[in-house]
Amino acid sequence: QVQLVESGGGLVQTGGSLRLSCAASGRDFSNYVMGWFRQAPGKEREFVSAISWSGGTTFYSDSVLGRSTVSVDNAKNTMYLQLNNLEPEDTGVYYCAAEPWSDAGFPPPRFTSWGQGTQVTVSS
Repeated sequence: QVQLVESGGGLVQTGGSLRLSCAASGRDFSNYVMGWFRQAPGKEREFVSAISWSGGTTFYSDSVLGRSTVSVDNAKNTMYLQLNNLEPEDTGVYYCAAEPWSDAGFPPPRFTSWGQGTQVTVSS
């Protein structure tokens, strides 16, 4: 059973940075795609970024492109999302997700395993 645990959220001022972590367990993730999503208050959950477990393939949404870096530490079974130059619009609960690699494309159209989320609040 896949288990994903996010951490690293918090309160930060506009222009600040955070590094979110997602500790993964319960599977051999070598053939998995990992993703980050976020949900702002009153809005639907939106895609942020995705990465292959090898780290060789990444993808970012336009909303964070150029301000964020997704990475994987295979030895620690942990995925990270470095967020820089944060804006109030980045406020929300950030979730990590996992999906076995398939022919559906990268990033996959859906993720089946989810963490519980970590809150990011950016003050203006």
